[in-house]
Amino acid sequence: MLKFILMVLLMTLVVDSWLAVQVSLFVASFVFGVYSLNGFSFSCLGLGFGLDYIGYILILLSFWIMALVVSSSQKVENFKDFDKVFLLVNVFLLLSLVLTFSCLDYLMFYVSFESSLIPTMILILGWGYQPERLQTSVYMLFYILFGSLPLLISILSLYSSGGSVTFGLSLVPDCSASLLGVWYVCSIMAFIVKLPVYLVHLWLPKAHVEAPVAGSMILAGVLLKLGGYGLVRVCPLFVHSAVTFSWLWVSVGLLGGIFVSFICLRQTDIKALIAYSSVAHMGLVLCGLSVFSWWGLSGAVSVMVGHGLCSSGLFCLANMVYERLGSRSLLVSKGLLNFMPTMALWWFLLSTGNMAAPPTVNLLGEISLILSVVSWALLAMLPVALLSFLSAAYSLYMFSLSQHGKYFSALFSCCSGKVREYLVLMLHWLPLNILVLKGSIMVC
Repeated sequence: MLKFILMVLLMTLVVDSWLAVQVSLFVASFVFGVYSLNGFSFSCLGLGFGLDYIGYILILLSFWIMALVVSSSQKVENFKDFDKVFLLVNVFLLLSLVLTFSCLDYLMFYVSFESSLIPTMILILGWGYQPERLQTSVYMLFYILFGSLPLLISILSLYSSGGSVTFGLSLVPDCSASLLGVWYVCSIMAFIVKLPVYLVHLWLPKAHVEAPVAGSMILAGVLLKLGGYGLVRVCPLFVHSAVTFSWLWVSVGLLGGIFVSFICLRQTDIKALIAYSSVAHMGLVLCGLSVFSWWGLSGAVSVMVGHGLCSSGLFCLANMVYERLGSRSLLVSKGLLNFMPTMALWWFLLSTGNMAAPPTVNLLGEISLILSVVSWALLAMLPVALLSFLSAAYSLYMFSLSQHGKYFSALFSCCSGKVREYLVLMLHWLPLNILVLKGSIMVC
């Protein structure tokens, strides 16, 4: 595993050349992609780092999304807007993600998990759009740190009582049910905020709206998956408490997803709509991880990967519209079909991916999640059905309102799209539909 970490570190030496970093990221994606795993539960072991199937697929997603982030941020390079610093920040963000998904002890995991917050803040502060980005960065910092500090205390308590913080070797000592419940909540609160779950999701739309396209893509593509990955790693320590609280998280995930879907249906900002839809999808992921079944785990991983590709592509599309129109409002950017006709195909393909239409990997994941939740409680069938319906409703609302209607009278001739933009969108959409042919890689 160290060779891949060294590969990312060496990218810091070529930040003088935009093309070199871009090619390096695609090469790293290819090399890591063909680096097949064997049938053991862990591989690439050594010096506290290792991989299992979940870490492997999420590191591959991190490499791929980061390569697309650099490709879609060409405007930074064209205007020489501190492009070297921009590349350096992105490479360090990738390094923190690779370390997070490959480390084998909880303390290293915590340090890597929190370190990804700093490059994200720098991206929003340095290349964000509005003056409110300072307030948003501080808001996000305090929101996530407030949830994360109890996790550090929990990990230190785990070491103090059990003598180890290594995955699979750590044991929670016998204690009263109430104390165990408090310990469990403190341990998973950081991941609940990072996922984010409804009621602690308010930092996400603000961060997305103020972030540049690179920040939005990496935030939706990979950073939200840190919450799901953390739940996969920490919940096995507290199996009894996690099973006891399953009803709470399934209820919050389903009902919160429905409430957020209704919020999506009244959004006029494209980026805010896509950000809120992420909360709805992650609510379903939380349900799958809470019911403790193989269907739920494999479905959650599939939805995390599918959502990472699809949501990142939608943010990329929203940025292309913003660069041409100077606005993200659906009331201004109407009738895009008239002067960006070829781009409408990508709006349609990624919108259908957002609603989990076949043959996307989102469909594979949502079927698994629906099966796991409904088999856990038959009563959950109604909110799950409503959530699926509303997912299609707000995706169609976004597509129809942006592509149809009378376009703004002040608009004149507009470039429909460049080859680079079509390539970036294709590289989002192709894995989203090809991975469904190899669904077994998601089944851990």
